[in-house]
Amino acid sequence: MPKTWIITGSARGLGRSVLTAALENGDNVLATARDVTRLEDLKDQYGKRLALFALDVTDVDNAGEAAAAAIDSFGCIDALVNNAGYGHFEAFEQKSAGNFRAEVETNLFGVVNMTRAVLPFMRRQKSGHIFNISSVGGRIGTPGLSAYQTAKWAVGGFTEVLRNEVSPLNIKVMALEPGGMRTDWAKTAGHASASAVMPDYAETVGATIEMIRAYAGNEVGDPARIAQLIIALAKRNDVPAHLVLGTDALASFDEAEAARRLSHEAWLDISVATVFDGPDSETLTAFLPIASTD
Repeated sequence: MPKTWIITGSARGLGRSVLTAALENGDNVLATARDVTRLEDLKDQYGKRLALFALDVTDVDNAGEAAAAAIDSFGCIDALVNNAGYGHFEAFEQKSAGNFRAEVETNLFGVVNMTRAVLPFMRRQKSGHIFNISSVGGRIGTPGLSAYQTAKWAVGGFTEVLRNEVSPLNIKVMALEPGGMRTDWAKTAGHASASAVMPDYAETVGATIEMIRAYAGNEVGDPARIAQLIIALAKRNDVPAHLVLGTDALASFDEAEAARRLSHEAWLDISVATVFDGPDSETLTAFLPIASTD
């Protein structure tokens, strides 16, 4: 039986790949984008199995309207792919408050808004899959991506909490965490010039921008393969909470996890010494300055 999908940010990149894969699988899709005219070619090809909806994921009411449109067109919602998002490299100190908030609104609250919109339908039908397209950037800290990775870290936490809440309802929630994919993300995110970075951030943010600009077009992640994976995962009940995708993502993830483990072990005595009558309270006493009794 065909599934019904809602895919955000489906006009380009990974979203377009997932959209095409779902349609080729014989499924129905409500494809959303800010500019749906970019999807008219697929509408001509797939007819009634494809519905187009102009969507701003940061608009709560608009998200609700998208979910209602999927129900009106196809009668159910089996899978949501929260794909809409963007990132811009910039030193945090140089990033305006408005630009920081705008990235978080799209990358985090876009996920929250669309999930809120579809959840009542999935709860009533006691089934559904929610795929949050996060990033390995939700596990690491890359200079220049303060807003983007703040949002992606939050998406990972939101995914885990929601997953635990809805698991008895047969609703599966997972975060996919790719590394570099051969889309236009790196080109768009790395549009800034390293020369625009303040000199004090040249060796961190500036160096990262130069690396990303050189990497653009050479990413190892295949969006078509990732799209096929998502189609396959929508047929399974045993999906993981997080799935790191790509050899570059795995290398970055492993390096970050190893550093956290080393730090955890180095400070373990202090961690356990903070409880009442802790076994290592003398360790904490020796570490902290002696409070004056005067």
